[in-house]
Amino acid sequence: MKLSTAVIDELTVRPGSPAGLERRSTSETRERWLGPLGHAHPKEVAAQDLEAFKRELEVAQDVLYASDTWAMLLVFQALDAAGKDGTIKHVMSGVNPLGCDVHAFRQPSPEELRHDFLWRCATRLPERGRIGIFNRSYYEEVLVVRVHPDLIATQHLPAGSKAGPNLWKERYEDINAFERHLVRNGTRVVKFFLHVSKEEQGRRFLDRLGHPAKHWKFSPADLAEREHFEAYQDAYEAALTATSTPWAPWYVVPADHKPAMRALVGGIVVSAIDGLHLAYPHAEGDQAAVLDRARRELEADLGP
Repeated sequence: MKLSTAVIDELTVRPGSPAGLERRSTSETRERWLGPLGHAHPKEVAAQDLEAFKRELEVAQDVLYASDTWAMLLVFQALDAAGKDGTIKHVMSGVNPLGCDVHAFRQPSPEELRHDFLWRCATRLPERGRIGIFNRSYYEEVLVVRVHPDLIATQHLPAGSKAGPNLWKERYEDINAFERHLVRNGTRVVKFFLHVSKEEQGRRFLDRLGHPAKHWKFSPADLAEREHFEAYQDAYEAALTATSTPWAPWYVVPADHKPAMRALVGGIVVSAIDGLHLAYPHAEGDQAAVLDRARRELEADLGP
């Protein structure tokens, strides 16, 4: 099963064009992509589609690992409660854990603050043949830091550096150059913004507060950050517009309905790996002769 290219195009932030978050739905796509509903609920169909994408991803990851020429970097950005953790858990549940690494980037450590803003993520990049997943990333430096510019004072920047249009422009340029370098050297970069509404975010916070088993997911800081919801939307609009490039575009995925969001992410990941046109390596020359000799020895040892 493949996700329609029309759906992928709809979710893509076109390079050079505004992200247009205020015009993008947080709950659905204009293009129809769910399979035939029949008597099933859309939630059930989305879950079925996700299972199909997971099977495709299992095969695609195996080819990625075997070919050992490309790495895949998946970047997830979103506001609190948009579903980053659950999406990563559900979409990647079928892949071989030996070929996949997940890194969550939270508040920088003192050591990380003494390096450039890309450093801590650069040290966690996936090797060839592997899938690396960033739950938040270097984009925090043009999102959280933009909403809370006082954080600049903690970053040991050269004298005269301060939050403002010039700093964000320079960081966008650095990010674009960094991602272009990655792609040129064999790391495919796939970036997701999980687009949740303020109303749905509030409902999910209430759900966490209403279930003791989910209390650990809630922090008073979540409500404090919620007060900056519009400021974060503006920061995302600017960042996605400036850093959606031909080599590393952004995908804005509606996040109000979790099953559909997860299925869409799964379909895009499969499409991205398929787009590398990878194949299992074929033995040739001396290597083929070695394998043939090994086969004949084993057949002789096992007998008729």
